[in-house]
Amino acid sequence: MYHEDGPTLLELAEQALSSTDRGYDLIAPKFDHTPFRTPDVLLERAAKIVKKKGGTTARGIDLCCGTGAGVRWFRPLCTDEIVGIDRSQGMLDVARERLEDAPGEATITLTQGDAMASGFEAGSFGLITCFGAFGHILQEEEPKFVREVTRLLAPGGRFVFITSERPPAWSPSLWVAKGFNAVMRIRNAVIKPEFIMYYLTFLLPGARWLCEANGLEVEVISGAFEKPFARGKLVIATKPLKRKAL
Repeated sequence: MYHEDGPTLLELAEQALSSTDRGYDLIAPKFDHTPFRTPDVLLERAAKIVKKKGGTTARGIDLCCGTGAGVRWFRPLCTDEIVGIDRSQGMLDVARERLEDAPGEATITLTQGDAMASGFEAGSFGLITCFGAFGHILQEEEPKFVREVTRLLAPGGRFVFITSERPPAWSPSLWVAKGFNAVMRIRNAVIKPEFIMYYLTFLLPGARWLCEANGLEVEVISGAFEKPFARGKLVIATKPLKRKAL
C-alpha cells in the first residue's frame, strides 16, 4: 500500500491525532509516496481532455493544491499564471521544490489560504481544478465550496475535478469507507482539534446537482480513465458566458 519512502505507521498515527493543517505539515515530505495523492496518470489524462475540449486560459487555480501535482499538469493550459492554494504551509513548501521543473511558461504562485474563502476577486480565473481534496470538506460545507468556485470563475471558465458515483451496496469498498468514516467521527468527537478526512464525499449525482444549482453547465465524462481507475468520472463544469433569462 505504501512506498518504502512513505510515512511509517507511527507517523500516520501522529498525523491522525493532529489537526488537519498540522497533520499535513507533518506528512508533507512523504505525501507523494502515499495512496492519498491523486495519481499522475489521472491528472495527465484529465489535462489532455480539458485542453482538447477548451484550449488554454490566462489564469488558473488549483484549490487544495497539496504538493503541486495538479499545478504541474495544468500549468501548460494557462498562459499567464497558475495559482496553487492550500492551508498547509508544509505541503506548499514541498510543492515549491517539486514544481521547479514543471512544464509550461505560466507564472506559478503558491499561497497559503482557505479554498472556501480564497480572497481572490470574483471572476479571476478561467480554470479551476481540485483533486483529491473533497474528503477534507464537510458535506454540509459543500454548497459553500461550490459557491466560492462559481464566484471565482470568469464567464466561460471551467471547474475541473475527478469524482465517482457511490459504490453499490454489495461493494467491499463502500463498507471499508463507511467504517473509516465511523472511526473518524468518533475520533473527532473525543479528540480536539479535529482532523477532517472522510470518504464518499462530493460524489455524483450530488456534485453535479450542486454545480447546476449554482448556474454551471456540467459535463460528466465516463470512460476517461483505464483500470484500476475506470470508475472515476472527469467532470467539467462551465460558467456560462451569459446568465440565462428566468
